[in-house]
Amino acid sequence: MPEKDKDIVNRSRRDVLAGAAGLSGLLAASASAPRLEAAVGGASEDMSVSVARQGEYETVPLRQQSINVSAIQSRVRAVDVKNLGPTMQANLDHVLQLIDYAQGSAEAWGGGERLWGAKQDLICMHEFPIQGFQPWTRTELNRVALDLPGAETEAIGERAKRYGCYIAFGCYAREKDWPNHVINMSVIVGPDGDIVSKQWKARNILGLFGDSALIGTTVYDVLDRYVEMYGWDATIPIARTDIGNISMTAVGAEPMLYLCQALKGAEIMILTVTGGTNAEAAIATARAARAYCIGVGNSVSPDNIGFAEAAGSQDEGTVIVDPRGRALARSSNHHEDIVSARVPIGDFRENRRFPELPAALFLPVLQQYEPRFKPNAFLESLPETYKEAGDLVRKRMSMR
Repeated sequence: MPEKDKDIVNRSRRDVLAGAAGLSGLLAASASAPRLEAAVGGASEDMSVSVARQGEYETVPLRQQSINVSAIQSRVRAVDVKNLGPTMQANLDHVLQLIDYAQGSAEAWGGGERLWGAKQDLICMHEFPIQGFQPWTRTELNRVALDLPGAETEAIGERAKRYGCYIAFGCYAREKDWPNHVINMSVIVGPDGDIVSKQWKARNILGLFGDSALIGTTVYDVLDRYVEMYGWDATIPIARTDIGNISMTAVGAEPMLYLCQALKGAEIMILTVTGGTNAEAAIATARAARAYCIGVGNSVSPDNIGFAEAAGSQDEGTVIVDPRGRALARSSNHHEDIVSARVPIGDFRENRRFPELPAALFLPVLQQYEPRFKPNAFLESLPETYKEAGDLVRKRMSMR
């Protein structure tokens, strides 16, 4: 190779490695920087990221050393946009009933007194327990979407306050700062009855729906504006609660996202993809991230318009997994079910062996890789239908 070309290659390599070293240092230094709360509104110029540094990461004190966790495997039943109020209320009532069941306090048993089992400190539900799923238009989705807070979260918050627990669930949501957008949101309500974390879906999967694509807004779809408003830390949010650091996502088949959640200090990771089982993904994620992972699948779902009642459900589709990848509890059927396990969160935090990621080795690849589907698609065009979203995907990926 000519000396001139060698010099260009060597300088390019040095630039990449210098950038990798600089970014690695930035990630490490930001571990002690002030944390930006997960996106709950309000502009911010804080570009720091709260991330682990030599195995140490941001936490708040635990209220107890062990917690009881339940995952509810429930149906997917879409609300009827032509009869929205009653069908939404029916789904919400069913959700509240399942929460009562998880707490051993069925209304029919006496109205609130626990008559079976132990108090649960964290209850996890899947992606759409209240609204269900249909290929709605954007106009329809804006009708179906929840306000946060709103009547539905207030009802769930009443249960969380009654039982002194955290309740995690997914939904389609409206945000006042994002008119006409509908966000695929993971919500965690705390024992005071208020929302403690709203975690946007990070990105939508591409190519799974034939000529169509999803129209719920994700972080990746509006990345530049999102970062301007909330800061980089909120792109992969972690709820730092007094029962542990919790991440929650409806993104499927994205192990790098799950690892990044762990690197930011997630201790309890909740996977909630609707349309089948999350068990195998949860087992693999727990083992790789060395964290507790809860995979919440949906049950068989009769009377969901346009879909066969199996809804992708499988036996053993919901699971609570320890950091070694061992199932502590797992559903044994595809019907509505509740699985529960005790998690020694205090001992885990004290003795956690954190994932060792050789960042300097990987960063040159990540810095130079260019995906075909670039971010900010919904800043360019906001599709009204799934078909329009599919056209946008093909256009941006230069596909026919």
